[in-house]
Amino acid sequence: MTALFFALFTTAYLAGSINFAIIFLKLAGKGDPRKAFSGNAGVTNVYRSAGRSWAAVILLLDVGRAVLLAEISLRFLPLPLVPWIGFALVLGNCFPCFHEFRGGKGVAAYLGFSILLNSLFALFAALMWVIVFRMVRIPFIASFVMISVLAVGVMINCGWASESVYATMATSVLILFCHRNNIFLLTKGVR
Repeated sequence: MTALFFALFTTAYLAGSINFAIIFLKLAGKGDPRKAFSGNAGVTNVYRSAGRSWAAVILLLDVGRAVLLAEISLRFLPLPLVPWIGFALVLGNCFPCFHEFRGGKGVAAYLGFSILLNSLFALFAALMWVIVFRMVRIPFIASFVMISVLAVGVMINCGWASESVYATMATSVLILFCHRNNIFLLTKGVR
């Protein structure tokens, strides 16, 4: 079981390290999304630099990859260990070894991974993102609310097992860490 866990963990990290935003926007002649706006390769930055259609494509690819990894993990690992594969995926998305360790912020990846772990909470989390964003117009604040809801859903589905709680908390802290610049700018009054 240990070898399988580490194989899936490594696979998830490497899969997360393939950043669709960087690859597809360069191929489309839109440039590197890390060189504009917030300086990362996440869906929000793709929306700002390339438009709604490209953002939708990247979101679907990120979520689809995450769902696939969740499906594989659920088939081969005990449920309490599955959230660690989600952590590896988000880690790869945030610090991709194929893109100079500068990627996205892991939000779409975590949403996709959580869909199979607790689909009701994933749907509610996405709805909360829309509601909060409409209220505050700050994407990362809406993302924090969404990640909190997803985390609770994952931990509930995993029966609050310590392994899943640690993995879920680690993933949430990682996503929060990746938004540190947004938090800093907001405290300075910059949106």
